[in-house]
Amino acid sequence: MTDKIPLLIDTDPGVDDALALLMAFNDARHEIVGLTIAAGNVGLQYTVRNALKLCEVAGREDIPVFAGAPAPLLHPSPDAGNVHGQDGFGDVGFAPAVRQAEDEHAALAILRLSHQHAGKLVLVALGPLTNIALALKLDPTLPQRVARFVVMGGAVTCHGNITPAAEFNFYFDPEAAHITLQAFGRYDLADWEATIAHGLPHHEVDAWLAADSERARFYARISEKTRLWSADRRGDHWFAADALAMAFVLAPEGALELAERPLAIELEGTHARGASVVDWRREGGGPDQANILLRYDQARFEDLIRAALAAG
Repeated sequence: MTDKIPLLIDTDPGVDDALALLMAFNDARHEIVGLTIAAGNVGLQYTVRNALKLCEVAGREDIPVFAGAPAPLLHPSPDAGNVHGQDGFGDVGFAPAVRQAEDEHAALAILRLSHQHAGKLVLVALGPLTNIALALKLDPTLPQRVARFVVMGGAVTCHGNITPAAEFNFYFDPEAAHITLQAFGRYDLADWEATIAHGLPHHEVDAWLAADSERARFYARISEKTRLWSADRRGDHWFAADALAMAFVLAPEGALELAERPLAIELEGTHARGASVVDWRREGGGPDQANILLRYDQARFEDLIRAALAAG
């Protein structure tokens, strides 16, 4: 029996997902009970492979990995291979992990683990919400067993990063985002705009990645492509969305400013499909389901990343 907080991470690795996972691997207060994997940043064959490889590099082959949805629920969507590399890990040609994914589908694993850790489970969504939406369709009582649900997604004033109005995770599968967020009476949200407000200076990131640790060396290799892309397109700071969400998961006391509001996902707009529409003035009378992270302790955020990379 353990007093650690059970943590189930639904993810689509992806370079920024990898950093978030290293942060979770490094946290002594949580027990990672599984990684459930969806397509998103790149195709499912790569996201599963990347999750397994990261576990191997970090010495966390005890964590089960479950393959899930290979595509959005309804409509095809572009991936982010141009940012993360076509394989999601920078196209550096690493050898695949020895271990394979479990036989159980990710949606079924989510439900089973929610029963096994009922009332204590922290569920974290770092990618498109397809696996969780599938689980909810199989068993709508899932939210009753989840102690805390943390989502990386959205752009709360519609300053998107994949379209003018939408953030990538919600845009990739808006129907899944709609199903999932409507099902949970309350959830914590770390969106793209919070990510932009908590950028990481490139020169500091370079110094962390020069650390003499296997994790830092591996992460330096797989992230080089996306860091160079970011420096070229976005200036002096690198933005690690999933890492900020994971900081909010692991150390919620680091949140300095939050806002609770109703939030809806636009499903049909010509210019706004996938947008997260926040009712900032509460005009519609809906419940304040979204607990939105606006400001997090920057020093604590950076400390968590350094520790995850064994960078001092």
